Amino acid sequence: MPGAIKAVVLAAGKGTRLKPLTETLPKVMIPVAGKPVLEYHLEQLAAAGIRDVFINLHHLAETIKAYFEDGRRWGIRITYSYEPDILGTAGAVKNLEDKLGAAPFLVVYGDNFLSMDYKDFISFSASRAGIGTIGVFEKSDVRGSGILSFDKDHRVIRFKEKPREEEIFSHWVSAGVFYFQKSVMEHIKPGISDFGFNVLPELIHDGEKIFAYPLTNPVWALDDPQLLHELKAQTERTGAKEKR
Repeated sequence: MPGAIKAVVLAAGKGTRLKPLTETLPKVMIPVAGKPVLEYHLEQLAAAGIRDVFINLHHLAETIKAYFEDGRRWGIRITYSYEPDILGTAGAVKNLEDKLGAAPFLVVYGDNFLSMDYKDFISFSASRAGIGTIGVFEKSDVRGSGILSFDKDHRVIRFKEKPREEEIFSHWVSAGVFYFQKSVMEHIKPGISDFGFNVLPELIHDGEKIFAYPLTNPVWALDDPQLLHELKAQTERTGAKEKR
């Protein structure tokens, strides 16, 4: 695996729908089975050999910095990128363009809970001649997600962020995990920009090759209290089984 690959973990969101919990705690710091959601991401990235991780910050930034510090406890180097005004998922990455270098890089939505084999994800992505790869999973209710369809070669042919009921054409959704070539920066405008609403549709429209990497494990988007409750209930059941 190329050692130069770096990762951007997005952690600036306010988590408005999880208030009052997120009034005093960043969404990515919500504990699941005893540790913050963000910590799971850093552990999995470190396990894959990723050593340089950038984390964008906005809401309650000092809470995140105080917990993770420079990242050495996880065997990584963390560089923080504070945003006075939130730049969006793609805008945050564009803001780090000079620091990411020329190698491919990863983007991870820090407020999703998932189990990810990044070594395999990188190997899959590097073996395909595309501008990027999206980690995807199947979901029954896709209204609040980015949906996509892909062909037999796993090339993404259509993408729609947060579709209305009549716009739903697939139950494959983005897991918020991406592998990108540096050339993706040419498709991200400076300032506020979003991968789902702006960049991915433009890439497909322009004929760029993007591939889908299907995940076999569930993905939990910490979007609302009910999803968070279901996630915690499941991890408690899993933990109880493991102790038997």
